[in-house]
Amino acid sequence: MAGEASITAEVTIHISCRNLQQHDLKSKPGALAVVNFWDEDGEYIEYGRTEVILDDLNPTFGQHFPMAYYFEQYQRLKFEMFAVDPSGDISEGFLLGDLECTLGQLLSNKGGLSATLGNSKAEIIIDTENNSSVSDLITLQIIGTDLDKKDFLGKSDPYLEIIRKDENEDPDFIGECSTTIEELKRASESSTTLQLINEKKKNKKKKYKNSGELHIVRCVIDPQPMFVDYIKDGMQINCTVGIDFTASNGNPKHPSSLHYNDPNDLNVYQRAIVAVGAICQDYDTDKMFPALGFGAKLASGEISHDFFLNGNDENPNCDGIEGVLEAYKQSLTGIQLYGPTNFAPIVSYVAKQAKQDDENPGKGYHILLMVTDGIISDMDETKLAVIEASSLPMSIIIVGVGDTDFDEMDELDSDEQLLSFDDKTAARDIVQFVEFQKFLEEGQITPSSAINLAREVLAEVPRQILEYMKMKNV
Repeated sequence: MAGEASITAEVTIHISCRNLQQHDLKSKPGALAVVNFWDEDGEYIEYGRTEVILDDLNPTFGQHFPMAYYFEQYQRLKFEMFAVDPSGDISEGFLLGDLECTLGQLLSNKGGLSATLGNSKAEIIIDTENNSSVSDLITLQIIGTDLDKKDFLGKSDPYLEIIRKDENEDPDFIGECSTTIEELKRASESSTTLQLINEKKKNKKKKYKNSGELHIVRCVIDPQPMFVDYIKDGMQINCTVGIDFTASNGNPKHPSSLHYNDPNDLNVYQRAIVAVGAICQDYDTDKMFPALGFGAKLASGEISHDFFLNGNDENPNCDGIEGVLEAYKQSLTGIQLYGPTNFAPIVSYVAKQAKQDDENPGKGYHILLMVTDGIISDMDETKLAVIEASSLPMSIIIVGVGDTDFDEMDELDSDEQLLSFDDKTAARDIVQFVEFQKFLEEGQITPSSAINLAREVLAEVPRQILEYMKMKNV
């Protein structure tokens, strides 16, 4: 299970405008941009605004906007361009136009988007810059010389601690120095040493020089790609949906069924699909979602664990999230809920698609969303299928719905140790399991409970993608 949400990346947003028309700025000679974000209460809140640029038809604003990027969150933004007077009062100005998008769309579109302003030729341009450098891998070899002795009868047993800020009160403290990565790099290329200073000793001794020296023998900086780098380079994330049509879900015509089609609300399956799919579609250019079902008896009498919801025997793709929801709704009219709960066929189907992208690592990655109300019947076969898929560009998200005891699902969500079965071990952890029940609010499905579900199930995906890329040396 994932813990608290961690920032996927820190990005900075830059705004500029091109081809403003002279008549737009005739009465209001200044241009100003406002950045708004969509909060959980369902409204836009101002995040910040640029400076006013006067008498410029192609303004590039110096005010930039740092922003935390979370892959697992739907971060909706609106950029508004105003013509204003020098005071920058937008209430006295007029709106030239706006651009709405998500932060995910910005990044997946090679880091930028643009849009025309109203009916004019003017254009607002939004660019992003990844300002996270904490992923660099640094290899150091350091030698300490002439260190102060801390033991009365013998030599000290020194060790080196590298931290951002030291407030060390350890009685065996020898000394400290402040430096930067660039200084370490230069020191490794010359005979420069770093002086260890103990301020208490320095204040007591007039002839104090240092408490020892550090010689930087080796300093190698190896930049490590971040998740956002692959996204900005055009990596596509393809989401496939697998839905449980076993009889334990209850008669779809009855309101107590997990598959009940409420004309006024979404059921739990639809909520899970929308919550995860809405985020994944920002990283998929064609926004086509393969959707399959398992555990159903088809009109032909066949019991299937990998039938296409859209009824097309050749192509399971649905047009966007709405297409998946429509195919799901229609499929309920033509099948009988049956059983058992077999996962392996759909896992193997998506693995077959992922294998094609594995031939060109970094171009595509697959997420399989399985929504189920019961424990897996073919657990052994599913373990083997997951282990086989673990070396491919693929992650599996399992959402448990209903009040079943899902303890056995933890066997697949192997956070503590890699999944093993029949003398085979997974190359990496690719499964995340979450119970939807734990996100209900007072027992009810709400928009916010679905949002929290998406955050939980998608939080591990960036790490899983980075592990795959590292395994493939991409």
